[in-house]
Amino acid sequence: MSVRSTAEVIDRFNRAFTEHQAGLLADLIAEECVMASVQPAPGGQLVRGRAACTAWWTAVLEDRATQFTPQDVIIAGDRATIVWTYRFGAGPDSWVRGVNVMRVTGGRIVEAIGFSKTAGEVPLAAEADEVDRRTRTGGV
Repeated sequence: MSVRSTAEVIDRFNRAFTEHQAGLLADLIAEECVMASVQPAPGGQLVRGRAACTAWWTAVLEDRATQFTPQDVIIAGDRATIVWTYRFGAGPDSWVRGVNVMRVTGGRIVEAIGFSKTAGEVPLAAEADEVDRRTRTGGV
């Protein structure tokens, strides 16, 4: 087998999700793969090893009620950035936008870090500073 390029690996990875085909993940994940999921906030779940990463991704892609759609894929050497949307229900607000930052070595995924827009409001830096000041001083 020849070593797959980063673009080939990421294309097959994305197809596994868009087509709900777990078999496409076969031989795509490195033994030492480390994956950080988008949830739970703020740091996500850390998953280590081929078996664990494959099982985690398989559970997501086998859920036929969801739809993963890559919006943009940027390849730079052994790195890939995938901008995506993930629909998890029929409602107009039942989706989230996110990005995966991936690293491929020897034709296999060795690192995958997921980020997504969060539900609810995240305070701006100035607002967070004010909340922190109030908490420290007991002020209102």
